[in-house]
Amino acid sequence: MTSARPYVLLLILLVVVCASLGAHLDCWFMTWQGNRANSWNPLDVLIGSGQRLFAESFYREADVYYHSGYYPSIYDNREAFQTEHIGEDTGAVASHNQGEETGFMGPPLDIIDSFGRNFTPSRHTHLDEGGPTDDLSTSYRVAEILPWLKIASKLDPEDVKTYLVMAYWLRSKLNQPTEAEQVLREGLRSNHGNPQLLFELGRIDLDAYHKPNRARAVWEGALRSWVEEKPKVPLADRLKYSNENFDDRFLYEQLYEHLADLEKQQTNFNAAIADLQMAKRASPKPEDVQQQIDDLKREASGHDPAAGRSPPL
Repeated sequence: MTSARPYVLLLILLVVVCASLGAHLDCWFMTWQGNRANSWNPLDVLIGSGQRLFAESFYREADVYYHSGYYPSIYDNREAFQTEHIGEDTGAVASHNQGEETGFMGPPLDIIDSFGRNFTPSRHTHLDEGGPTDDLSTSYRVAEILPWLKIASKLDPEDVKTYLVMAYWLRSKLNQPTEAEQVLREGLRSNHGNPQLLFELGRIDLDAYHKPNRARAVWEGALRSWVEEKPKVPLADRLKYSNENFDDRFLYEQLYEHLADLEKQQTNFNAAIADLQMAKRASPKPEDVQQQIDDLKREASGHDPAAGRSPPL
């Protein structure tokens, strides 16, 4: 009878070889720049860059909840939902939306479709304004949107819009500026010096903490970060009217307009006018900004001229 011993030894040898090869490949994989495991986070290893797709899905789900379920499917017209309304309503995210928000379903196809719409969300609403059947603007209902955003921020910590939206809801709807500041600082740890996050942080300093000097310093720091993001691109090129520069121009204008409002509140009219002149360069409606400048000049004529500071740019 043939002995089984050689086969057992061969099996053990194969196991040892496989284990050694696996350890060697693991070391190579962890040092390879293209690997998905820059950390020991299980999601990084299992999903890798696919986390961003899941994060976007959770962010979109938050917007669906914001609309009480009334939301376009992949078969509907989504022109008015290119930028999620939970982000657009913060004032910190540029809107790319076009067209009618309420008409994406189109007219009923037939009597059955018309009757069926009585049993599904079929009216455009926002969570903080009330829903299709009852008032959804209470704090506990609004707070239910935050878990979706929290998951999205964990899956993709480099997506700043998630932090912006969370901070906005905490600050303006739930009256929790301290928690909103913590969210923004968490975002800044993953996105150091991001001008959008600094813009929102300055709004908290001014509106919630009533510290105008700190808000001014934060916004001026945001403008410096805005320049440093693309140091080799001339300012004139970044402010040209194009789809590629849309978000850049929007943030630049917002920062200077908020600085101008702050200076106006402190009757620093020269500084406010200088800020509005900078905002005018990026505004899609420069004539409206010029009107603000003219109004400020008339208002300043009745006051002693304040020493204006030099704009950051």
